[in-house]
Amino acid sequence: MGHRKTHAPKRGSLAYLPRGRASSPIGRIRNWPEYVTSPTILGAAGYKAGMTHILLVEDQPHSPFFGQERVFAATVLEVPPLIVFGIRAYNLTPYGLNTLTEVWAPELSNDLKRKFTLPTNYDYEKALNRLEEQKEKISEIRALIHTQPRLVSVPKKKPDIIEVKIGGGSIEEQINYGKQILGKQIRIGEIFKEGQYADVIGISKGKGFQGPVKRWGVRILQNKSRKTVRGVGAIGPWRPARVSYTVPRAGQMGYHQRTEYNKRILKIGERGEEVSPKGGFIRYGLVHGDYLLIRGSVPGPSKRLITLRYPLRPPSSIPEKPPQISYISIESKQGD
Repeated sequence: MGHRKTHAPKRGSLAYLPRGRASSPIGRIRNWPEYVTSPTILGAAGYKAGMTHILLVEDQPHSPFFGQERVFAATVLEVPPLIVFGIRAYNLTPYGLNTLTEVWAPELSNDLKRKFTLPTNYDYEKALNRLEEQKEKISEIRALIHTQPRLVSVPKKKPDIIEVKIGGGSIEEQINYGKQILGKQIRIGEIFKEGQYADVIGISKGKGFQGPVKRWGVRILQNKSRKTVRGVGAIGPWRPARVSYTVPRAGQMGYHQRTEYNKRILKIGERGEEVSPKGGFIRYGLVHGDYLLIRGSVPGPSKRLITLRYPLRPPSSIPEKPPQISYISIESKQGD
């Protein structure tokens, strides 16, 4: 008899390596879209409340279910008004973007003062003049934004800070737009619209230090196996005398940054009771104010800050009208 060929496919995906812990619980956005024409903020952030299910009339023309009701899972993000407390200018150098100057609002909110305060000699007008003088060197304008966790069901008072690019138009138009929103509140309905697509950036659920079976899905060896059972049979050959990065090994699992592209915003609302289940979301509570209803799931546990961005590679065909939602489940999730 000849050698019997065994079926031994590669276990686990090498798509996300190294699988290290994220440096921050807030997702970092490294790229911004370039197709926006008029000055606007290209991102926002909200707190993940939980999931529910909805009945939606399919509006994709090429779908075999076009015009019919379909059941989808949906995620609820509570998005309190965001406060723009500064604008920052960057210039492009051979080594990447370099901070050129920044302007902070003359008065910071009380919540932000829990993190830091302005210097006593800070001159707002002088900072504005410095920004105007260096206008020719500026290649990018970004807004410094903080959340208001006090307004949501998150047990914290210190705000989370994100940096969002102002895109569209010329640099001068972006500077003028930044001056208009500086020190003001921006609601999620002013940034995104119903039916629009968005990229979702978040930090996945952390699962700590795990072994190869749970982390990579390798097979458990027979109980008479030599040395190990919950691991691979051999970690490599004699030559080269080192362990390849592709070999399933124990290590950190979860708490990784993940980006999901083109998640559709089904609904933007101001009354949280429209989506809050009876008794509130598990491990979150009731949604009180502005919220987003996003089709499908998003990375991370409840209470985690989720960052939204204008889609980097939007779909080629987008329905003109927002989706028609016929039912949103608000039944209690406590028994699930």
